[in-house]
Amino acid sequence: MNGRKTISVIGVPMDLGQVRRGVDMGPSALRYADLHEQLEELGYDVNDKGDLRVERPEAQKEGLKNLHEIVQVSTELMEHFTEVSQRGEFPLVLGGDHSVSIGSVAAAGIQDETLGLIWYDAHPDLNTEETSPSGNIHGMPLAVSLGLGHPQLTGVGKAVPKIKPENIVIIGARSIDEGEKELIQHHGIKIYTMHDIDRLGMTRVMEESVQYFDHKTSNVHLSFDLDALDPQDAPGVGTPVLGGISYRESHLAFEMLSEADIVTSADVVEVNPILDQRNQTAIMAVELLTSLFGKRLLD
Repeated sequence: MNGRKTISVIGVPMDLGQVRRGVDMGPSALRYADLHEQLEELGYDVNDKGDLRVERPEAQKEGLKNLHEIVQVSTELMEHFTEVSQRGEFPLVLGGDHSVSIGSVAAAGIQDETLGLIWYDAHPDLNTEETSPSGNIHGMPLAVSLGLGHPQLTGVGKAVPKIKPENIVIIGARSIDEGEKELIQHHGIKIYTMHDIDRLGMTRVMEESVQYFDHKTSNVHLSFDLDALDPQDAPGVGTPVLGGISYRESHLAFEMLSEADIVTSADVVEVNPILDQRNQTAIMAVELLTSLFGKRLLD
């Protein structure tokens, strides 16, 4: 937390980055899972700024799906995020699909050109309009943050790129498209697939990840997609992929990030209550966030 004791929550109820409805209810599900109460129990002041207004298009236009609306929301989120961060508060963004990170990473990256980024996700989200099998923008935000993709998306906040490839660590990837593989190899992006996590163990993965950022940056943004977890633990996500990170491994990962005290902003995305079981995924997300913010089994 780097000394920040106020957490500002920004809800982004947007499901425009993909075709499956439901993640627009993610912010409400996370709040219903006692997010505020649990953070306050840890000693934080919680400033809930409510939800951004998300307009749905009347008809689908040619080209990337919902491009104009996503650019509009991303720009507004960037402005709110920047305001919160400049007040010395911790920006916590509740999605929504993963396209919301276009705005949050833009804000964080513009403020710090050496920004570090942890992409905790089953997917690298490194597709562009040319490589995407689906054309869904929620599979493109990391590429956009690198300055790759449609100019209206990369132009959010004007500065291009928002993040340097050598300052990214992807954790939990297990569904990687061919175009994404080429980008990862070409840019030398640090990635821990599920094979790496199984082989090395989460402790070593997180130790290496924390060390990777040492002396590189004083600010790290965590982009946390719930589909990084195994669907048995987190069923309420839009694009589940079998063989994911376990609940306990994620607790350990977030506890280690808390101990390292390097995360200065975060977004949590892709909670879909329609596909969930008794809000299980949102409850789990909140429990993991409390580990990130310092909760321990023995306080």
